[in-house]
Amino acid sequence: MKAKSIAVRYGISTLGLVVIALGVGLSIKSNLGIAPLSCPPTVLNLAWPQWSMGVYTWIFNLSFILLQLAILRKEFKWIMLMQIPAILLFGFLCDGAIWLFNAFDAPATQYGMQILLCLISVVLTAVGIRLEVVGRGWIMSIDYTLAILTNKTRLKYSSWKVIMDVALVALSALFCWIMFGRFTGNDATNAIREGTLILAILTGVCMHFTDPLLEKLFAPVVARNA
Repeated sequence: MKAKSIAVRYGISTLGLVVIALGVGLSIKSNLGIAPLSCPPTVLNLAWPQWSMGVYTWIFNLSFILLQLAILRKEFKWIMLMQIPAILLFGFLCDGAIWLFNAFDAPATQYGMQILLCLISVVLTAVGIRLEVVGRGWIMSIDYTLAILTNKTRLKYSSWKVIMDVALVALSALFCWIMFGRFTGNDATNAIREGTLILAILTGVCMHFTDPLLEKLFAPVVARNA
């Protein structure tokens, strides 16, 4: 594979991770709940703030690679370890996005503004996911894990995605209740609220509109440099 092709693919995929991280940071800023995948790292950060949300994101995603090892065993290929730099980069980008939005005022308190920030986060997440896919560079561990579970069972990818989202939110809510006495987060930050449901449902809907445009813009770039 040509060096230029690799640079283009990973450049587009990295741009996707940047946009997704901005979506995560904005959803935290909305204080209306965040996407299911980011719930566990956020809740852990609320409980033990001595480590950043990005660090917990890396540890959390690393657990999915260990799960892949347990499922695949001898079928696990060393090339799959390329997921590690991807999740390291994503954790770093999440911390950067949170720092960026923290430079503004305190978390949004007006409900209309909270909804607006949440909806912008939906669009950013949808765009970032498609850029990651179009680039065919980095592969996040959660996506790889869902693909493996799909191949190993009779359930569809979409079914596993729903199961995973529900499980992550339920575990996060339980941990919140144990640590803070409430299901949504601590007194200052809501990790789980209606925004979590909005992000879980509307991101896929939004991708029906953003995917064609992004494919039209970026897929030819990848093809020209293949």
